[in-house]
Amino acid sequence: MRPTPFPAFLLSLLASFASPGADAYTPLSTSLLKSLPQPKTSDYDITSGSLLAPLLIPRVPGTEGQLRAQSHLADFFRTHLPQWELLWQNSTSTTPATGSTQVPFANLILRREPPWTKRRGPGEAGYLTLVAHYDSKREPEGFVGATDSAAPCAVLMDVARAVEGYLVRKWKHEEEEEEKKAGKGPGRLSWQGVQILFLDGEEAFVSWTDTDSLSLAEEWESTTYPAMSTFKNPLQQISLFVLLDLLGAKHPQIPSYFQNTHWAYQRMSVLEGRLRELGLLESEKGPKPFLPEGGKLATSFNGRSFVGDDHVPFMMRGAPVLHLIPAPFPDVWHTMEDDGEHLDIATVKDWARIVTAFTLEWMDVQNSEPMGDGA
Repeated sequence: MRPTPFPAFLLSLLASFASPGADAYTPLSTSLLKSLPQPKTSDYDITSGSLLAPLLIPRVPGTEGQLRAQSHLADFFRTHLPQWELLWQNSTSTTPATGSTQVPFANLILRREPPWTKRRGPGEAGYLTLVAHYDSKREPEGFVGATDSAAPCAVLMDVARAVEGYLVRKWKHEEEEEEKKAGKGPGRLSWQGVQILFLDGEEAFVSWTDTDSLSLAEEWESTTYPAMSTFKNPLQQISLFVLLDLLGAKHPQIPSYFQNTHWAYQRMSVLEGRLRELGLLESEKGPKPFLPEGGKLATSFNGRSFVGDDHVPFMMRGAPVLHLIPAPFPDVWHTMEDDGEHLDIATVKDWARIVTAFTLEWMDVQNSEPMGDGA
């Protein structure tokens, strides 16, 4: 990834997109926040943790480490979350470092959506899309990339496991309410699901370009659903593209990069503050919160640079992006010290808590939970 000037024409284009769902869901009650599953320290042990430890290895495309990382991610969902649809998008490409040799790349796609959208066929559900890349840099040799992005991948696995029960209860409640109505009023079935992308090929083999991570965005843009589908293609199903990168160091500072998704940033910032006030975050309190720009004005976005990363091909095709990457980058960025020993595990676990709360609030689970009193 790299800092990139934000073209003026794109600022105006992104500002023109509506903020879908800004008032469409109910804030989580205090009771529900207190009920959230707590990330287990044992899952994040850097030598034996079931989520994190298997990813703390070099994961360069075309190597045994890449295959081991792929197996770990896929096996987790097959074993613990079999209801999630698992898809691979595979491609090969030459690289500046490998000459004419084709290098394999594989993006892992996990989807969970309401049962009624599945019954109607493809292209019916919008997806809150949570994203991290699982590959690591080719150089320096032996680079692990704990913040970049083994820890974010572990966080997303944890989030998927944490939200599953809430989604099942929500969709069951909505189906029961629909049956009671029996056509007596407008339906209240939700048409939103969760999609997790573990992307390959983010890390440059020589130097990063805006075409990195391009394959999946291009394929989704060109994949056409049946004419009567709600969405034209998989790219349009992305209601919000939330990219986690370089997370796991102590006291991160995440700016709000894009005006059109600032409202979503604000919602996550509020949740962070509430979790901290309730004593539900365990990391050492820094001089500022993780997400310190909740009060930022819309006029402050003009001319801002953003960070070139996995989101660029999706953003250029219209996907709204919430980029969770710190500025400045962690001190260990692209060095051999970006390893498990330099992670702040309390901070990693807090990211799992924050993203879980944000996902549940986005999915509007509050009204189907017994903790609906706002207390």
